[in-house]
Amino acid sequence: MAKLYVNDQEIDIADGDKIVDAIEEAGVPIGCSNGVCGTCEIEILDGMDNLSPVNDEERDLGMEGNKRLGCQCTINAGEVKIKF
Repeated sequence: MAKLYVNDQEIDIADGDKIVDAIEEAGVPIGCSNGVCGTCEIEILDGMDNLSPVNDEERDLGMEGNKRLGCQCTINAGEVKIKF
């Protein structure tokens, strides 16, 4: 079981699951869920290595450094801290 920290909330997520549902419940705005609108941009504070690699949709929207699209990330295992 992986752990996702969104601001001050701790959320358990099964290894290999997308984080989109968990972050939406925590307050991250989700628009299209297809990686084209950019409303779910998040900042990875810790644990970037525990997420799936940046995909084409994220690259097309200019996600660089510690920025990701919440609708596109899968948590592989371990812990990830984000803020939005």
